[in-house]
Amino acid sequence: MHHRVKDRVALITGASSGIGEATALALAEAGAKVAIAARRGERLQALAGRLRELGQEPLVLVSDLLDEHEAQRIVADTEAHFGQLDILVNNAGVMYLEPVAEADLGRWRRMLELNVLSLIASSQAALAGMTKRRDGHIVNVASTAGRIANPNSAGYSASKFGVVGFSEALRREVYQHNIRVSVIEPGLVATELREHIGHAEVKKTINAWADSLRQLQPEDVAHAIVFCVSQPAHVNINEILMRPTDQER
Repeated sequence: MHHRVKDRVALITGASSGIGEATALALAEAGAKVAIAARRGERLQALAGRLRELGQEPLVLVSDLLDEHEAQRIVADTEAHFGQLDILVNNAGVMYLEPVAEADLGRWRRMLELNVLSLIASSQAALAGMTKRRDGHIVNVASTAGRIANPNSAGYSASKFGVVGFSEALRREVYQHNIRVSVIEPGLVATELREHIGHAEVKKTINAWADSLRQLQPEDVAHAIVFCVSQPAHVNINEILMRPTDQER
């Protein structure tokens, strides 16, 4: 199936580590041309080196997607560089976990803006070209936290429930233009995401729980994304909900 990805142009946000980094590598291995976006330029350059070893010449886009105009810019830059954008993987995000009563609303606002609004902005920017060509695929990375809300994750769950709802509404708006939308909802993944947690007790509890499980690896999620985008044009994998075997909730 990977022949369907060959020479397709993919933009991956949050590509400096974790799921985004693994997805860029997996898509490049499948033959896609890739644009990689994130704040940390040195990490992107290191990833670019690995992509070149796979025979790809990536477009490196250093950007802070908290600015919705940056989300729009990276789409425009990708289209200008490669001539079009076929696959948009909205992966950038943060996770702040803490009780509602102790929430830092400034941080939660930034989380909602990055996890939801920037994803909406980049998706909106990609639609014009995809609609014109009647071809395109938008993949949004959500979480099991967008399916099941747990204590101390109210703000994060609000953002990921938002991603799931947005993805389905968008799918129903654009399917007649032959644009596909997929949402990936992984459970516990071994990434840097838990480092964002500022509440000491919550972080300790989450890390102890994580250490007790065989966690998903970023490559596991990347393979699910490649599976979605390598389907024939008449197949749209709408959702993939995936957990470690050991994860109950």
